[in-house]
Amino acid sequence: MSIKIGIAGYGNLGRGVECAIKQNPDMELAAVFTRRNPESVQILTEGVPVCRIEDAGEWKDRIDVMILCGGSATDLPQQTPALAKMFNVIDSFDTHAKIPEHYANVDAAAKEGGKVSIISVGWDPGMFSLNRLYANAILPDGKDYTFWGKGVSQGHSDAVRRVEGVKDARQYTIPVESSLEAVREGKNPELTTREKHTRECFVVLEEGADAAKVEEEIKNMPNYFSDYDTTVHFISEEELQKNHSGIPHGGFVLRSGKTGWNGENSHLIEYSLKLDSNPEFTSSVLAAYARAAYRLSCEGVSGCRTVFDIAPAYLSEKSGEELRKMML
Repeated sequence: MSIKIGIAGYGNLGRGVECAIKQNPDMELAAVFTRRNPESVQILTEGVPVCRIEDAGEWKDRIDVMILCGGSATDLPQQTPALAKMFNVIDSFDTHAKIPEHYANVDAAAKEGGKVSIISVGWDPGMFSLNRLYANAILPDGKDYTFWGKGVSQGHSDAVRRVEGVKDARQYTIPVESSLEAVREGKNPELTTREKHTRECFVVLEEGADAAKVEEEIKNMPNYFSDYDTTVHFISEEELQKNHSGIPHGGFVLRSGKTGWNGENSHLIEYSLKLDSNPEFTSSVLAAYARAAYRLSCEGVSGCRTVFDIAPAYLSEKSGEELRKMML
């Protein structure tokens, strides 16, 4: 029996989930829900309806798991608790500081509806979070480091596009190689924000815009660029589309630690990702956790969970016997 998946929101992430469902033989796409006019949304899967998000409740008994593909700023804080009362849900809420609040709201809604919710699923938070937990448990005497990139930061790119005189832009987050190497060498450096990452902007100007003024505003933007060494390149619209149209990303999670009676032995744990498509990889993680939510629901579980609470075997299509034979 296939797990029937609903997709709420059909942007880059929603399309990625649709592709991930195709790669998981135990899943099928039941419906896509959108705030746009459904007739204007063209999806890849033939024969699957596109519906208004307001009509999601009509599908309560026809969808096993709803994967939410909205944004963390304004969409998911409202959508996840609302839909968690009706469906098993997965989201990729990634505002780290607000995860405890989001968890509490979703947990109450999911328990009210007798459903399972898994929040903050992706690669950070998500896979990076798991690796931080594993490394801390294994090396309690140690220090954590997380580096992001090289990759396109969609939020920072949007911030650059809001600057007066900017027609379009992409912003890349880049780890400082010397800092990364110092961690790998076990030096346990104390790193400032500026010492961990640089930012590189590729900007298309509006006709007649003042390049110097735009560059100054970008570099001094609080919360985005003022704490970083930032380089701004002005390029043509054609060059932006040719060389910067993708959404790559990735990064590294490291923990340097000591063992032995007097801490005489050093160890380094490193987990890394290099992603051609940030949203498609995130979508693949969401799909795996949708399987876990379905299985937990079948066991009668309700309430909210995070990646910390899900046993790895629940993510795999393979049986426990197959996993023990092939992967253990």
